[in-house]
Amino acid sequence: MNGPSPAPRAATIHIGEDMVVSRMGFGARWIAECGPEDARALLARALELGVDFIDTADVYGDGRSEEVLREVLHPYPSQVVIATKGGQIKTDAGPRPNGRPEHLRSACEASLRRLAVDAIDLYQLHSPDPDVPIEESMGALEELRNAGKVRQVGVSNLFRARLSAAASISSIATVQNLYSIADRTNDPDVDWCQENGTAFVPYFPLGAGSLAAVGGAVATVAQKHHATPAQVSLAWLLHRSNSILPIPGTRSVEHLEENVMATSLALTADDRALLESKDASEDS
Repeated sequence: MNGPSPAPRAATIHIGEDMVVSRMGFGARWIAECGPEDARALLARALELGVDFIDTADVYGDGRSEEVLREVLHPYPSQVVIATKGGQIKTDAGPRPNGRPEHLRSACEASLRRLAVDAIDLYQLHSPDPDVPIEESMGALEELRNAGKVRQVGVSNLFRARLSAAASISSIATVQNLYSIADRTNDPDVDWCQENGTAFVPYFPLGAGSLAAVGGAVATVAQKHHATPAQVSLAWLLHRSNSILPIPGTRSVEHLEENVMATSLALTADDRALLESKDASEDS
């Protein structure tokens, strides 16, 4: 590859000023669908593997995901950061945003009860509400932080210039947007996070699409390293920027172990050149 060598890949990442976690998190979107024993085994193994950042939301399983985390992990180990989100509601037509300050305050209180904590480590606006100025939604989250209800504030599904607008109201610890090796539309947001000392938390981080098919860039690199396409996809994210904190979700202990092993997969300059070539990108 031309240009300067990339910085050494960091093993940990800061969430705000006072929390440091390993750079492979766990997305708990599907944990509510596991039976009690399966959920217990999955989360116990995650902790054994050093996973200390767990992401959920109040709409996952209608709050059940948060409840499962409480039932299995409470009292939470001191090193574990629990992140949740508010600002969406379920309707017959599917989820829709609700960024009204009164809703965010109520949603935060409900998450506090389900998680059985006095303060949420990281509370994220799930999505901006087109009917509510972002300044009002972020102002509500800043009020919750000032009241000691949340320790750090993050945003999700917020892009480009709106990130700067949100950051002018409340210090943003994390940005959680769609991003993967096959969908790099939000490259500018990754760069914004790198420049501003903010963690970028990609959702759907395992998306590789046709790149994982035989002959595709991901499949080719995976074969070279005797790895899986999922591991290459995650390793690429970890190499892409030291601001990135992937949160792959799974119901399977086996897949959890596979995902965490991606942290030890070192991609070469040639690997990255192939994976980052224009021909390899599905949205190029």
